[in-house]
Amino acid sequence: MARTVSTQRKIAFTLVAWILAMVIFFPILYTIITSLKTETEAIQGFRLIPSFTLENYVTVQTQRDYFKPFMNSVIISVGSTILALIIAIPSAWAMAFSPTKRTKDILMWMLSTKMMPAVAVLVPIYLIFRDTGLLDTRIGLTIMLMLINLPIVIWMLYTYFREIPGEILEAARMDGASLWGEIVYVLTPMAIPGIASTMLLNIILAWNEAFWTIRLTTTNAAPLTAFIASFSSPQGLFWAKLSAASTLAIAPIVILGWFSQKQLVRGLTFGAVK
Repeated sequence: MARTVSTQRKIAFTLVAWILAMVIFFPILYTIITSLKTETEAIQGFRLIPSFTLENYVTVQTQRDYFKPFMNSVIISVGSTILALIIAIPSAWAMAFSPTKRTKDILMWMLSTKMMPAVAVLVPIYLIFRDTGLLDTRIGLTIMLMLINLPIVIWMLYTYFREIPGEILEAARMDGASLWGEIVYVLTPMAIPGIASTMLLNIILAWNEAFWTIRLTTTNAAPLTAFIASFSSPQGLFWAKLSAASTLAIAPIVILGWFSQKQLVRGLTFGAVK
């Protein structure tokens, strides 16, 4: 029998949820408000009522060439995600349906690489990129972001694949399906919710990556994270223009998350309820 919840408790939980949501969303809201202020107003301190000027957005769009870093972010984040999925789907399939006694050790080793500070490998990575001509290139940054997010992608896909009954794949083999056909035509369609949520999460992680994008690029392949960092200069920190650039940078990913939230929730809870 399902547990009944009183109306008062529903209202209380709803209010608490809205309060938490507003607390989490407030930094984004204040960034938008600051972007509508003049630089003089922005440095005066906390104030929720701006002068509603679009001068900062015009400056970001015209004087700083917003479109180029925006396209770099799109290409790098989507490209690294596609490349990670191409590698991760077969890898997760092998660990989920053909495990060995070392499978869990390999998974833990991959996850442990995320625990190492990025600055610890900055020098060798930089030298490798310099010697191979990958510095300040979209290809180099795409490969780098794919590598740093690959452990998470494999772990998520492995979790989703483990929830798929192995008998289905055995039936496909009995019907004459090849290994490639088993992965492409049987496994992948069944795991679309999990793959979709993994893809969205990886795009968000790649879009927001700042450490490597700032240090491995200068102008040609600089994404939005490096573009935002450029507003900090020896002349000072331009708060209003920085807020306008940040608002333009987060807008695409917020819109993507808004329209794909059902798919994202479905994928993140895939296999949680049997």
